[in-house]
Amino acid sequence: MDDEGTGSVGAVLTTESFRIDGHDVHEHVVTAPLDHAGVVPGTVEVFAREYVRDGQRDAPRLVFFQGGPGNPANRPDVIGGWLDRALEEFRVVLLDQRGTGRSTPLDRQSLTGTPAEQARYLRHFRADAIVADAELLRAALGGDTWAALGQSYGGFCLTTYLSQAPQGLREVFVTAGLPGIATTADDVYRATYAQTAVRNAEFFARYPRDLVTAQRVADHLESTEEFLPTGERLSGRRFRTLGIALGQVSGFDALHFALEDPFTAGGRLRERFLLEVGRRLSFAPHPLYALVHESIYAQDAATNWSAERVRGEFAEFALDAPTFRFTGEHVYPWQFDEDPALVPLREAAHLLAADASLPPLYDADVLARTTVPVAAAVYVDDMFVPYAFSQATARAIRGARTFVTNEYQHDGLRMDGRRLLDVLFALARR
Repeated sequence: MDDEGTGSVGAVLTTESFRIDGHDVHEHVVTAPLDHAGVVPGTVEVFAREYVRDGQRDAPRLVFFQGGPGNPANRPDVIGGWLDRALEEFRVVLLDQRGTGRSTPLDRQSLTGTPAEQARYLRHFRADAIVADAELLRAALGGDTWAALGQSYGGFCLTTYLSQAPQGLREVFVTAGLPGIATTADDVYRATYAQTAVRNAEFFARYPRDLVTAQRVADHLESTEEFLPTGERLSGRRFRTLGIALGQVSGFDALHFALEDPFTAGGRLRERFLLEVGRRLSFAPHPLYALVHESIYAQDAATNWSAERVRGEFAEFALDAPTFRFTGEHVYPWQFDEDPALVPLREAAHLLAADASLPPLYDADVLARTTVPVAAAVYVDDMFVPYAFSQATARAIRGARTFVTNEYQHDGLRMDGRRLLDVLFALARR
């Protein structure tokens, strides 16, 4: 079935629908301006997939903001976990944030022009533009207020949503995603490096042999050329970025398995090991993550490659430190020299890192006056979103309630989504 409708702001909505196992699925596309302020010409397409359970055609909508930045909404092959719970009382809209999935995906093939033009284009892929896209889609779907769920960076987007368009929201639920509303990138990375050091210690305490293995691999890469399936040489510093897995409870075992028996009898790295490492390290599936990751913390100040600078304050993460340590959710300028998916975007990334004019994303005065019910799960040991900053933001949002726990790492929604939604729904409606 194909149909078109026009929302209250005049945006044309195109929808294709199909059925799966007791659900109607509607695939919506709406065209949005590249620059919602109307200064820079151009448009992007915004895509969202809506799930409607039989018997819930008149239920309110809940829009889901995926973590990232630069990741599309999940493509569920089965309906379970948090999605199954949400569908018990909502029609669920899985939004591909602009630049991801089917929302005008951004990569080295589509990002054209000079580096300066590319950097100016990238300015329009932060949370403020994502929220404006969501409001355009909401209006095109009929204009009723909707609930919203944000995981990780999705929670950052919802904090911006509460700041710039709270009139579109009926309830807000956040998991592992309350940002510091007045923190700098340097503040964030000081906190995340400290927590990454803790997670390294926990990982190697569980798997002490992996410390020997990881150090051996790193030393080998400094003296011997090993090449990933994509053709580039694997460096020891890039190998260390596998530690992003330490931020997820499921990541411990996954990283341990990746480090199993990496060497051949002849002392070279096994092909299967290089395949696995290449799969984990390549930004080809989501280059936007690397391009805009630090800019999500930029508010009237340049980041100037904060993660690289702040790393120098932590001796344990030096390449020549006596004990091997993985890094975490950190993007470095040299990755744009080493990853083939990023090399063509290198100059634009440098310009974006030097941009001191990126506007604020949060309005403390609006957040302090909001009447939208807000409930957030805050994880004490979160490696990516610092606990102290999340707690401060929860206090800054009028009426926000938190479920504070050390039961989960950053992937709590994926691991135990049904329970988390039960807790957050009850908190928001108490």
